[in-house]
Order: sequence, then C-alpha cells, then structure tokens
Amino acid sequence: MARRSGTRIEPTFDAPSRGRDSDDFSLDEDDRVIPSAPRRSRGSRKQPSNRKAPKERRSRKARRGFGLGRLIYWCLVLALWAGIGLAGLVAWYGAQLPSVANWTVPERPPNVKIVAVDGVQIANRGMTGGEAVGLHEMSPYIPQAVMAIEDRRFYSHFGVDPIGLARAFAHNLIQGGFSQGGSTLTQQLAKNLFLKPDRTLERKVQEVMLALWLEHKYDKDQILEMYLNRVYFGSGAYGVDAAARRYFGKSARDVTLSEAALLAGLLKAPSRLSPARDPKAADARARLVLAAMRDEDMIGEAELADAANAPATRAVSFWTGSENYVADRVMGELPTLIGDVRSDIVVETTIDLTLQQLAEKSIRRLVDENGKKLNVSQGALVSIDNTGAVRAMVGGYDYADSQFDRASEARRQPGSAFKPFVFLAALEQGARPDSIRNDAPIKIGKWSPVNYNGKYYGDVTLATALAKSLNSVAAQLVVEVGAGSVVEAAQRVGIDSELQANNAIALGTSEVTPLELTAAYVPFANGGFRPEVHFVKRVTTPQGEVLYEDKSAQMPRVISPEIVGMMNVMMSETLSDGTATKARFHWPAAGKTGTSQKSRDAWFVGYTANLTTGVWFGNDDGSPMKKVTGGALPALAWHEFMTAAHEGVPVAPLPGKWQPSTPDLFDEGVPDAAMAEQVWPEPEAGEGRTGTPIADAVAEWLSPEDGSPDVEPVPAKRETIEAPPMPTARPREVRPAQVETSRRAAERPARAVAPQGSRPEMVDADDSTASLRRPVPRAEVGGPPTRRETSILDVIFGNGG
Repeated sequence: MARRSGTRIEPTFDAPSRGRDSDDFSLDEDDRVIPSAPRRSRGSRKQPSNRKAPKERRSRKARRGFGLGRLIYWCLVLALWAGIGLAGLVAWYGAQLPSVANWTVPERPPNVKIVAVDGVQIANRGMTGGEAVGLHEMSPYIPQAVMAIEDRRFYSHFGVDPIGLARAFAHNLIQGGFSQGGSTLTQQLAKNLFLKPDRTLERKVQEVMLALWLEHKYDKDQILEMYLNRVYFGSGAYGVDAAARRYFGKSARDVTLSEAALLAGLLKAPSRLSPARDPKAADARARLVLAAMRDEDMIGEAELADAANAPATRAVSFWTGSENYVADRVMGELPTLIGDVRSDIVVETTIDLTLQQLAEKSIRRLVDENGKKLNVSQGALVSIDNTGAVRAMVGGYDYADSQFDRASEARRQPGSAFKPFVFLAALEQGARPDSIRNDAPIKIGKWSPVNYNGKYYGDVTLATALAKSLNSVAAQLVVEVGAGSVVEAAQRVGIDSELQANNAIALGTSEVTPLELTAAYVPFANGGFRPEVHFVKRVTTPQGEVLYEDKSAQMPRVISPEIVGMMNVMMSETLSDGTATKARFHWPAAGKTGTSQKSRDAWFVGYTANLTTGVWFGNDDGSPMKKVTGGALPALAWHEFMTAAHEGVPVAPLPGKWQPSTPDLFDEGVPDAAMAEQVWPEPEAGEGRTGTPIADAVAEWLSPEDGSPDVEPVPAKRETIEAPPMPTARPREVRPAQVETSRRAAERPARAVAPQGSRPEMVDADDSTASLRRPVPRAEVGGPPTRRETSILDVIFGNGG
C-alpha cells in the first residue's frame, strides 16, 4: 500500500505536461467546459498587452476582404442596370425615329446657277446659294482645314469619337462650363440632315444613332463631301462654294490656304464669326485653324507663315453688284418657264456682263459726283437689243443697300419721254413731220398746259415740236387723235402698265417702268417690230439637258416702215439739236428726254440700229431733284454706256428711208425746252382736295363740268415771247386726218420675220398698223373727267394720271 504523504496534491490545468507516460492526472484548457480567464502576472496587471489573438486578426482581414468585394460587386450591378437603362433609353428615343428601312439622305436643296451670255457666272440662287462641288474638285485646303479644327480623327473613328468625347469632357470639367463639344463631322452631318438644333438628350442619342447609320451606309469621302456642301458658313451661304463666292468672289475650286482656314473657322459660330460682320474675329479664328493644321503636319512652317501674313478678308455686308438685280428677275421668271425647280439647273441669260458692269459704273459715278449737289440718290438703266434680249439692267445705285429693282418694278411718270407715242398716233392718222401746228397757249377744259418758262413760238413743224419738247403742240395732238388712240399706240409697241386715257397723257402723267418704256422704243430701232422682251436664253441641267430655250423669232409688225422712218427723222434731231445733245456720239442715234413735275424724275431713252437704252434718275421718296432734266444726268449716263457698248461695232444707219419734202423741217429759231415741266394751276381748298397738283388737278380739271367742248387755242402774245421774231410762214401742206378705221394690233396674228441676227422685214406692207383712225368730234374735247384711283403714296408723292 502506498505511503501517503501529508501534502495535498491539486490538479493543474495549464502546467506543462510531463509526458504521456506520466501518471499525473491533468486537464488542459480544451478539457474545460467554461474557459478560464487568462492569467496575468503581477507586473503586467497595469499594462494591457498589445498582442491580439490570431483568430481575431484573421477575422478582421476577412471583413476587409469582404468590403472590397462587395464594392466591386455593387459596381458591377450598377453598371449592369445602367447598361439596361441606357439600352432602354436608346430604344425609346430610337422608336421616335422612322424605321431604319426608310432612312435616306434628303436631297440637297436645288441650286440655280445663273450665267451671262458668254458663260461667266452672274450669281447663284436657291437655299444654298452655291453649286455642289466634288471633294476632289474643291481646293484641297478646305477639307484639311475643316478636319484639323473640327475632327482630326475623322478617318479613324466609326462615327463617334470616344477619345474626342473624353477630351471634351475633361476640358469642360476643368473650365467649369461647356466650351468644347465632342461631336464628329459625321454627327454634325446627321444633325444638319435629320434633326433640329435643340440641345437635348433625345437629340444627342438620335444623333449618335444616325451617325452610326451614315458610317455604315457611306464611305468617309462621301460623308465629308456631303458635309462640306451642306454646312452653314454664315451670311446666308450654305456649302463651301456659296461661302467662297460670298466672301471671296470665287469658286471653291480656287480657294487659297488662308481663305480655307477662314471658312473652317466659321463653323464654330457662323453668324458671329462671319467676316461680313466681324472681320477681326474671323481672322483670329482663322489663325487658330492654321495652327491646328500645322500641329497635324498638314502644312509646313513656310506655308503657315505665308497664310498668316495674308491680308484679312473684308467681305461686304450683303450680296453686291448690279447683276443681282438680273438674278432676282430671272428667279421670278423661272416658274413660268420650267415650273418648280427640283434639281440643280443652269440658266443662260442674255446679259452681257461687260455692258452690265459699264452701266453700273456710270450710274454710281454720276450719283456719287452729283448726289448731294443735285439731291439725287438713285438711278436705273436698261439696254435691249433688236430681238428683245436684255443686255444690261441696273436696278439701283447699290444692290447691297437696296434690293428693290427700280428698272422693272418701280413705276414713275415718264414726262416728255412718253411724247413719241403721241406723235406716233398723230402720224398714223395722217399727220407728217413737216405738218404745222400753232405753238400757243391752249386751254382744254380747265387744264392749260404750258411750255417751259411759258414761252411759245407760233407755227412750228411737228418735227420741231418733238425735238424741242413743246407741251402745247403735244396736247393739241392728243385732242386731235384722241387719248384712246395714244393709249392704243403705246400699248401696241410695248407699254404694259395701265394708262389713263385722258388728255394729260400728252405730258406723260401715267406711270411706267424703265424696262417697259425702253422696250416700247425698240420698234423704232428695229424697223417696226415688237419683240418679246426676255432675260433667259436657255435653261439646262448641269449635265446639259435642255429644259427651256427661247425661240422668240416671231415678232409682229406694229409700225409701218414709213412711220418708222418719220419717227426716226424727228427723234434723231433730239440728239443733234434738241434736248439731248449731251448724248451724241459717233453713231446715228435718236431718242427722247423726259422730266416729270418739279424734276422728280429725269429720263432719256435713246437708240441706235444696234441697241435701245433707257436711263432714269430720281429718288425713292419722290422728292424733287435740283433742276435735273432728262438732257443732263440721264443723257450723260446714256452717252457713256452707248459709246462703250458700240466700240468696235460697224456703224449702221437707223431704219427707215423717209425724207422731208422741204429742207427746213426743223426750225432753228426755236430753243430747246430743256425741262418740259408740267405746270398745273393750284387747286382750291375743298372736299377731296389733297393739295398735290397731279392727284387732284389731272382728273378733275381736264374738262369743264358740263362736258361741253372747250378747246381754245390762244394766239401767242408777242409781249410775252422772248424768242427771236418768228419768220414769215411758208405754205406747207397740212394733211387732214384720215377717216377710215383700222383694226388694233392686238387683233392681228403675228407675222413671220427674218431669223435672229438679221433685220426683220415686214411681210405685208399693206396691212394697217395705225391707231384708230377717225374724225375727232369736238364733244370728246373737254368730256367727262376720267378719275384715277389714287393711293396714299400717290397723294404723298404727287403722282397721278
């Protein structure tokens, strides 16, 4: 039996094991039901240990790994949902577009290219203002400049440029605003072709979709060509050709490096940067484009220096040049010639651009030199050849200042320039240039037309009366032949405006346009035929297909050869010794001056066997000029133009072979009536009186109120005549008016004439071309007044008829 010691042995749990073969009874920490608290040494009770259990450290590491994974996980979830949302957004906005099967690039708006008779371009018209130019036809600097500043990776991206978008986003974020866009040229084209310029998410999404479609449908060159021919460059110019002509006056084929840089710079803000509005801003932007081209190695240092030193472009604020009046007129006529313009066309006009520029230069010079001194601000000129082709037309002083065409749209009183139609009607009723009339004060109803300065010259020939522009004789002739006959004669030869058939028509009170007045003189120049006045010779497609061609070779005879000869003899005296001596030049010529009341309008219409030209000067507001007559500025402009127009052309005589029976057809004792001004009595105050002579007096004072005949030729008062004593009257044959009637020219069919380029001859000389031939009953003289409906403008400007 073992010996027991007096010492009690307690079980231990944490003591080190003494070996597996030990007989000691022991338990470790794992055998405990409840773990014991860790023991601390006495020295360590006040200082907690920094050591952590391994399991705790592992737990915290697990928690950190779990947080990063959760972040990545949720990011992926968000990205997935964002993609789903973006796909839904694209699907939603894409559903607003038409079906992809119906996506087509719209046709470019048609351009109308208008050229002169020699093929030189006059103008472009249409929404674009320029023709489409192939990418390889235009200056190579243009596409290079555009890509350098707008889309330098154009040939490498797929329609959308992620790098460009990121760059633009970063730049805008740094700048704190929207200063750069990331749209490619393809996106810009898609926006211009299909979308509105709204800055919305919907438009941006649709823009990207359409850009991708364009890249799939067309190659890069086609996309760039479409873009350059449609993009807006400011000042109304769409496409590079329109912009080049607008700013540089040349085709896109001839644009230089500096000019291409300016055009490319406009794309950022076309209206604000336009050189027509802000040349300095346009030049500064062009320099940025040049620097971008240099960065992309598109140009070298020498080219950069040369382009940077090029003078800045100074574009006018609007299309300028008188040829634009012609272009506007042509555009107005096209619908009647070919219908709606649906594709590009070329219009060949009858305009001689050299003559056009000569006419404009003359009008502008005379207005510049005399505008302030003579109170004249506007002028117009029309020149027509014997076939009716308009060779030049200037509609005003400066097209850039005013696009209103005074040559074909403004109706003004022609004054004495209308008298040839009065004398034409008289000759057709039996009078002759050597017929005698008594130039004396005359009273027709309550109207008493007077000569310039109130001077009268007794017995004068009709030739003298027309050359010296004697109002009294013209008024007597209207009474003799009837106002209706004068109206018929004027409209037969070319006047289209409504004419008032009253006695005051003798002095040109009915308003006409310079174009129609000039056209009405053409039969005097071509032997008695009325041509169809036209501006358009031919209309073709760019490929040469003829859509319209003028074939107005058939011209009706409206004046007999004998009467043409008489009129030319009388009107040639106007230049040789009449009111238009300043218009004389080395060709046989004839014509007539005209001056309306108080010099509001001054005219000269004259002609040779080659050209008929009419000139007008005045003011748009109808204010009087300072004693400007038809024999002054209009005659000078006519002389300058016709002298240049006939340079190198063989001289040809005026048509007609009539010879006077006596050598003294023209009375040298009668001075020029330099300003055949219409003198009207002052109206009495009362109801319906405006105080303007023509608006009130013409309609009411042409005849007595009771309608009884009241023609009172009054012998000239010698004490009031300052001219030399009248020579002894020689007996001359005065032929009575013929009593037979004739049909009006409008009732006769057109007659065949010689082809264009040869002088037309009358087919049947026996056919009558006269006005109504009948005795003039005295009851018509001073008959019921003929009132004209006047507008407020007529009242303000003193116009009437």
